[in-house]
Amino acid sequence: MPTISRFFGIVITMYWHGHLPPHFHATVGDDVALIDIEHPVVLRGRLPASRLKLVLAWAEIHRDELLANWRRAQNSEELVPIEPLR
Repeated sequence: MPTISRFFGIVITMYWHGHLPPHFHATVGDDVALIDIEHPVVLRGRLPASRLKLVLAWAEIHRDELLANWRRAQNSEELVPIEPLR
């Protein structure tokens, strides 16, 4: 699963040929959450509350880039790194 961003101990990844709806995975330690791209909410899993706020804010900022990567992933194309939060 390609890593597309890392920030504040959070790793953002996306599977090729993932199931709908368009989503990405956010991991902090042993905690993992699947986050909807179009309407940033947790689809499954959990993250610490402070980290979840960062992930959701990042997803709002980078929605278009995430959707573009989702399309690439569905076509087995290389995913593009996305700027982390700073």
